Amino acid sequence: MEPITNWLRQNLKGDPVLWGIVLLFSFISIAVVYSATGTLAYKKMGGNTEYFLFKHTSLIFVGLFFMWLAHRIDYRYYSRLSLYALLLSVPLLIFTFVMGGEVNGASRWLTIPVINQTFQPSDLAKLALISHLASMLSRRQQHVEDFKNTLLPVIIWVGVICGLIILSNASTALLLFATCLLLMFIGRVPIKHMLLTVVIVMSLGGVALTVGQRWGTVKARLETFFDKSKPVPFQLEHAYIAEATGGLFGKGPGKSTERNIMPHPYSDFIYAIIIEEYGLFGGVVVLFLYLAFLYRGLKTVINSYGAFGGLLSAGLSFSLVLQAMVNMGVAVGLGPITGLPLPLLSMGGTSLIFTGISIGIILAVSRGEREIRPMVGEPEDTARIPRVSQYA
Repeated sequence: MEPITNWLRQNLKGDPVLWGIVLLFSFISIAVVYSATGTLAYKKMGGNTEYFLFKHTSLIFVGLFFMWLAHRIDYRYYSRLSLYALLLSVPLLIFTFVMGGEVNGASRWLTIPVINQTFQPSDLAKLALISHLASMLSRRQQHVEDFKNTLLPVIIWVGVICGLIILSNASTALLLFATCLLLMFIGRVPIKHMLLTVVIVMSLGGVALTVGQRWGTVKARLETFFDKSKPVPFQLEHAYIAEATGGLFGKGPGKSTERNIMPHPYSDFIYAIIIEEYGLFGGVVVLFLYLAFLYRGLKTVINSYGAFGGLLSAGLSFSLVLQAMVNMGVAVGLGPITGLPLPLLSMGGTSLIFTGISIGIILAVSRGEREIRPMVGEPEDTARIPRVSQYA
């Protein structure tokens, strides 16, 4: 037992609680996706009901590997890499909008040659923008009120990336923009500058939305949500039925009936399947795990010595948990349908890899400054994140 413990200590650095939460999410995801895809696999794979189980499990292990790889790297290197990733994201987003694979009226995917795996450039752009925004704010902590040198670069990058994403994926763009605003607040950007950012970016985003592919869909979904005289969408209606019949402890693993009716029970509405099979208790446990994940991510912010590490961990933690809250809110009728998957639980492809990288970066920050020596020629980044009381 001791050799295993020593191996874990040497190879799994960072917050052990965060590691435990992620591994628990992985086990839950495998069980729920296996249940939710049984009917789909039987129909499309000639009765091979384990097809998606093995595929999803292998992707989870790939995501965990990338998480382990990312957490072994000195997190300050991500400050340098983020700009290159952003510069790569811009042409990829443009190319995807023009030439990408179209599903449900939106061009969001590129197919990677050789491995024939779909890839959403918005996943790369989201990770790159949060990392670069954390880098920009950390380097300008002494000049956060300087409009030209601090706010203008932020507005340009946030406006360009969110504007390009909203052309084909409005919900992801809006969620990314909300994360950026939270990051700006934590980074001590003045409220008046944040309001100006909102006005400029939302104006540009509104124009991009109307000329993009999703304006009709966004308008229809908002009208359906706010106009109660309109019928409830088919998938949402059966999500309500799943949640209503789940009871306190659910029907039991693999006993969902709505999975056989809902079009995509393994992605956008997997939370409804969780409640149907595991009841209100299971739904609350999943919610608690996301809140625990956020708490550990923000604890890393408090313990971080450098501003960049704190901002990076905060941005990535908020990004994942906000998406989870939106997904779960949609499933229970608290918001309009978005099409966002439930991170760490929904069946996915390369999105699991980018989620793993994001968590790996948070773990890299949580390793603490004691294991990190200043890199030669690194720009000064010693400003600590102010305590909440300093905002008052």
